[in-house]
Amino acid sequence: MRRSASLTQLPAPLYLATSMALVGSYVGLSKALVLVFPVFLLAGLRFAIAALAMLHWTPKPSTEPPLDAADRRALFLGSFLGNFLFSVCMLYGVKATSALAAGVVMAGIPATVALLSWIFLGERLTPRVLAAAACAALGIGLLALARPAGDQAQAAAPWWGYALLLGAVVCEAAYVVTGKRLSAKLGPRRISALINLWGLVLVAPLALWQVPGFDWGALRFADALLLVFYSLAASMVAVWLWMKGLEGMSAGRAGVFTVMLPLASAAVGILWLGESAGALHGVALALALLGVWLATRQP
Repeated sequence: MRRSASLTQLPAPLYLATSMALVGSYVGLSKALVLVFPVFLLAGLRFAIAALAMLHWTPKPSTEPPLDAADRRALFLGSFLGNFLFSVCMLYGVKATSALAAGVVMAGIPATVALLSWIFLGERLTPRVLAAAACAALGIGLLALARPAGDQAQAAAPWWGYALLLGAVVCEAAYVVTGKRLSAKLGPRRISALINLWGLVLVAPLALWQVPGFDWGALRFADALLLVFYSLAASMVAVWLWMKGLEGMSAGRAGVFTVMLPLASAAVGILWLGESAGALHGVALALALLGVWLATRQP
């Protein structure tokens, strides 16, 4: 029985790590798409395409209980914080400061997840989880510091830019905790579909506002294909993988896997964009892997 239970829990780390790696990898794609589409129109198209793809995931299965008021609030908060507000805070925060500042601030996600899990879910802060969060934060901090500064605008960045980045960290951590609550009652496919629908509702007014100013005739076929891939990966596959992984792991331990997001983003920059990598990048990767090992190690 013990061996069977252990094997049942094995896929959870794989789901979570793959989800965050996918999120980090399509950051580069989103940068390319922002050059073609306005930000809110891009978000609206993303949610609309994913909604069509997940239409068959939306109806309630006969095995699931009906949603109560608390479940509806959790779905709205999950989409508002994890889909809508996170994107707005991160995009405008990076625009006001720098990518280096964003990497350093995002290193606080695992510790924030553990703290919110302790406050709202009553999960115990074990020394192993705290050590894993510390390794993840230190690894991402080194990774950010190892990157070239680019321009010198960071020194003159406004305070509200850093506040927006910190808000993005809190939004992502709250999304993790909210998803854990929902995964105890709903299946990962339906959670993904409903959260995406809420995202579409929230961003639709802003997306429609940007439609008249967009030149649809200049849209290339390659950009359209990239948009479809980005939409399915961001709103469908990554969310489903994350919710599936949460079925077998506490929110505090799952939060450590957010370390894969900036690591994957850095890998895309090095392998795809040709950015240089040094010794600090290797140290950061080693610390991140150590944090994952501590988080997934059986007691």
